[in-house]
Amino acid sequence: MNPPVLHVHPVTIVESHLDTFGHVNNATYLRLFEEARWELLTAGGFGLREIQASGTGPVILEAHVRYRRELKNREQATIETSLIEYRGKIGRLRQVMKNAEGLVACDAEFVLALWDLKQRKLLAPTPAWLSLFEPRSP
Repeated sequence: MNPPVLHVHPVTIVESHLDTFGHVNNATYLRLFEEARWELLTAGGFGLREIQASGTGPVILEAHVRYRRELKNREQATIETSLIEYRGKIGRLRQVMKNAEGLVACDAEFVLALWDLKQRKLLAPTPAWLSLFEPRSP
């Protein structure tokens, strides 16, 4: 069973996303996934301003990416973000990028945690942090 989708982020593939083969560059997928995560964070009240004020924010500890299908210039895509689990200080997030036909172009699993920007260490997740990963009504 797939975890519930927490956030859907639309993407238009543009020229700056492409490599010399004419499809999305492998590193660009990571940047697009990050943009979708920032949208999720900001929509949940945990954007850059709140991170700077609180001195805590997300940190990515691992990334595992699978490239499944090409995305080319001016294609429309969506990124779906889901929480797989959160145990102790560590969470696992799944992001799936689909083309306009709903076929998976790329999927990634990220290990993440809440980070104390001053003490430079992982924190136990706060209720506000965990609430980001609760399914919401559209």
